[in-house]
Amino acid sequence: MTDNVLDDVIEPGLRAQALSLTEIPVIDVGALFTDELAARQATAQQIGTACREIGFFYVKNHGISEQHIAATFAAARQFFALPLARKQAIAIERSPCHRGYFALGGENLDPLRQQGAGDLKEGIKIGRDLPPDHPRVRAGTPLHGPNQWPSDLPGWQETMQDYYTACQQLGLRLMRAFALALELPEAYFDAYLREPMATLGPLHYPPQRGAITEAQIGAGAHTDFGCLTLLAQDASGGLQVRNVAGEWLEAPPIPGTLVVNIGDMLARWTNDQFRSTVHRVINRSGAERYSLPFFYDPEFDTPLACLETCTRPDNPSRYSPTTAGQYLLDRINETFAYQRAAEGDVRKISI
Repeated sequence: MTDNVLDDVIEPGLRAQALSLTEIPVIDVGALFTDELAARQATAQQIGTACREIGFFYVKNHGISEQHIAATFAAARQFFALPLARKQAIAIERSPCHRGYFALGGENLDPLRQQGAGDLKEGIKIGRDLPPDHPRVRAGTPLHGPNQWPSDLPGWQETMQDYYTACQQLGLRLMRAFALALELPEAYFDAYLREPMATLGPLHYPPQRGAITEAQIGAGAHTDFGCLTLLAQDASGGLQVRNVAGEWLEAPPIPGTLVVNIGDMLARWTNDQFRSTVHRVINRSGAERYSLPFFYDPEFDTPLACLETCTRPDNPSRYSPTTAGQYLLDRINETFAYQRAAEGDVRKISI
């Protein structure tokens, strides 16, 4: 969605060009749900090209109905319309495993530019809802445990859980396509996705008016932390993606599609064959903006070392090995206000 009304009060560096679909393609992924290997391979090659060239693409025929997405958006709007005290009852600060509500400014994705103001958005983190007797919870594995659910919203938990499950199923299909694109066995990543660290994070962005500067925007310029992100966005627009030339492109909502982008973890795993691309959000629509990002990441103890098909003698591994869980912990500790105490001390989630 292009909105030039506010061009006179927005910093020039925050403007973006209209999208060219030659840069962020729309890919029909229906073949990924068939038994035809050749069709899956052909689709995987299209996906691989997009991952290598820009790290963003739209998917259509992705298996999640418009009605399902609309119902999840309605539930998100219902939650964010609650009084602040009701939302704060499940504040993320109360969770031992990074689940629950965070207020405006609670996440700062671009701390160097936003100077402590944080993002102009609020959100809620929903993960795998694990009981106290789950082995990983008993072991004290970070980022594993129960969700915090809002009270007195009948059907809300079920709606979010159903959408979470649908996104997880699509995420697995996409990871299999990534494997094919990387010349790996199609099921290569399956072993790391039996208990994925997947998170649904509904977001609400209030409209941004007046002089808009990098001191605070809806979501500061950043790359995502994990493997892949699935994004449903409403009609407000506001998502911007930076291409390899350093130009900012609008990535508006396209009916019937979801946006997919590569995160830093998969870029690292592929030795930067797949791009983790900088993006940001500026809600200049004059209306409330809602989005449904879903972050799909492998199991906590997954070894994060360069894949065998992504290195050669003249292109050695660029990164030291780590684990998926530790990498996520390090990034969360950098960006969430509740993880940072006064005077720059950090209260880290740790292993």
